[in-house]
Amino acid sequence: MKPHLKRTWCIRKVDASFLARMEALLWLYDQPHDPNVPVVCFDERPCFLIGQVLDPLPLTTGQVTKEHDAYTKHGSCALLAAIEPLTGKRLAEIYPRRTMKEYTHFCQALTQHWPQAEKIRLVQDNLNTHTRHAFYRYLPADEAFALAQKFEFFFTPKSASWLNMIEIEFSALARGCLNRRIATKAELRREVLAFFQEREAKGIPLNWQFTLPKARDKMNTHYQRVYPDNSKLRIT
Repeated sequence: MKPHLKRTWCIRKVDASFLARMEALLWLYDQPHDPNVPVVCFDERPCFLIGQVLDPLPLTTGQVTKEHDAYTKHGSCALLAAIEPLTGKRLAEIYPRRTMKEYTHFCQALTQHWPQAEKIRLVQDNLNTHTRHAFYRYLPADEAFALAQKFEFFFTPKSASWLNMIEIEFSALARGCLNRRIATKAELRREVLAFFQEREAKGIPLNWQFTLPKARDKMNTHYQRVYPDNSKLRIT
């Protein structure tokens, strides 16, 4: 899946910090698979619990589902999910919130889901809960230190979530699972986890095509604004 390069935020925010983080990620995505040091993309997204006021009309052949415009709100919860793009290995969980506590618990789950990993290269955004010191708030110091040693963090540039491959999976989730009203946390958890488990069982990988050479060529105008001699990086 090729990211869209014409979005306003991308044009406005490309500076030296953006390029440094982007190039680190593109280098990382180009590395061969190593089960001892897997690359895992992680993110969170809110999920809103929406119920029906009236039951949808029964399905008939050749017709789409029809439901009433009115709905009821039942709060929200948070989906935390991760994927190893090269193998299609996935992990997801639903939590009431997305605080440092949930982040710590999910990172513990990551080490259990990738037990053979000496170190997990974790791609994530800049949310203030995504930090090692979260571990020390919810675990004894020796456990927090041991957990922190299991990770090498790679951060996306600010306003560049499209550089995190988990966003591709979230897009598939929105189309294939969250495109209907789900009223309870239990139902949401059942549906979402089934979605991720099915895709993991099938071993569906993610095919990332935006490489470092392509970035230096297609975004060369931005590179030159940071350092004029970057004009030499353009592919001719």
